[in-house]
Amino acid sequence: MTPEKVSTLLLFGATGDLAHRMLLPSLYGLHADGLLPDNFKIVGTARSELNDEQYRASAVEALKEHVPANFYDPKSALVFSRRLTYVCLDATKPEGFKKLAKTVDPSAGLAIFLSTAPTLFKAVIDGLEANGLTGPRVRLALEKPLGTDLASSRVINDAVAIAFPEDRTFRIDHYLGKETVQNLLALRFANSMFEPLWNSAHIDHVQITVAEGIGLEERGAYYDGAGALRDMVQNHMLQLLALVAMEPPADFDATSIRDEKVKVLRTLRPMRPDDVSDHVVTGQYRKGAVGGDPVPGYTEELGKESTTETFVALKAHVENWRWAGVPFYLRTGKRMAERKTEIFIQFKCVPHSIFASRGARTQPNKLVIAIQPEENIRLLVMAKTPGLDREGIRLREVPLDVGMANAFADARRRIAYERLLLDLIDGDPTLFVRRDEVEAQWQWIDGVRAAWEGAGLTPKPYGAGSWGPSAAIALTERDGVHWHD
Repeated sequence: MTPEKVSTLLLFGATGDLAHRMLLPSLYGLHADGLLPDNFKIVGTARSELNDEQYRASAVEALKEHVPANFYDPKSALVFSRRLTYVCLDATKPEGFKKLAKTVDPSAGLAIFLSTAPTLFKAVIDGLEANGLTGPRVRLALEKPLGTDLASSRVINDAVAIAFPEDRTFRIDHYLGKETVQNLLALRFANSMFEPLWNSAHIDHVQITVAEGIGLEERGAYYDGAGALRDMVQNHMLQLLALVAMEPPADFDATSIRDEKVKVLRTLRPMRPDDVSDHVVTGQYRKGAVGGDPVPGYTEELGKESTTETFVALKAHVENWRWAGVPFYLRTGKRMAERKTEIFIQFKCVPHSIFASRGARTQPNKLVIAIQPEENIRLLVMAKTPGLDREGIRLREVPLDVGMANAFADARRRIAYERLLLDLIDGDPTLFVRRDEVEAQWQWIDGVRAAWEGAGLTPKPYGAGSWGPSAAIALTERDGVHWHD
């Protein structure tokens, strides 16, 4: 049965940073491309006391600031703003939901995007349910964070499930809306050259890096209670790992894709305290320079002492037939040398080099899937250096690049939230995270954290603008592996 489109989007947290930077520009992009129905309405709600016209004006200002200049059109922005209405609402006060219910009609199909603190989830859902806004034609999207461990995640999911069954709950990981992440599936399952080699017989190891140049910005209170493991590894990085390691799904649909991902997450080897010394490195940045500009250390930015990790490097293992013996190295941190998110796959060397007797040296093939800041797929292969070879054959590693911006120059590069919001409106949950995925992720992360606490692990200092603590280099080099910097 094909899900029905909704006619209204109810946006909680409508005056927040996420709404201004991502959600409103994404909705404008869908509007400008004619992908929203003519009668589609967007209702924003937050505690700010604004009327419709004031909210529309603030939305247009956000579009001017965050939509690329070559795509922004003042007339189109004005027409888009007429889709917007606003309701002032304090989620902690049940009486406010009565006014909301007079503005929103769920009978024509309603999607709710909940971008608020998780502590407000239950109050919001209770208010929605008490005022008839949780019926069978209503679906709910949840923006992270969804808990701080498995137990708290279950509390949130249980509260949501009272009013929204799993088939109407859409948990967001915005990385899954990125084109290159989706292209990973196309690369694997639409090309016959890769899948036969996508296993432990041919792949030596996998690296996943999510490096940020920024520090705390405005997230100090949240981040100091979460740290890099919960903030990045638990969601984005484990989702990327699952997409790399999953078995071929039967079809490109929500059930098939998510079934295979959760199988991977459940086969991650649990971490034990005696594994920590050679499987985990944590760090916290000190003052340094990023992009040539001096920046303060973490505790200086935070304004107090803290043992929260801003860097994590892990060696993980997927214990199944396909990946037995293949290490997955995960690395993430703030105030790193550069902003970079990529998946690096190193294949094994050829079993025998016919060129060795002529003085040539071979290197293993490498596949680099760059996700940000630039989307790119690069395959590094060996080729012969031109020449007459009288002093021996010379081989050189050469790149085969698929620059997504060049290969698809005729297509507009979209914000990840455009795809996710359109899928929410259409009712397609394929790129959203199912509850059993979330719980499998938390179960492994809780085990990692318990293991490093049991081993007494504390963050090692690293200079802002570097690639993390030197111990992270040792984590891979003891296996004969170098990070792909």
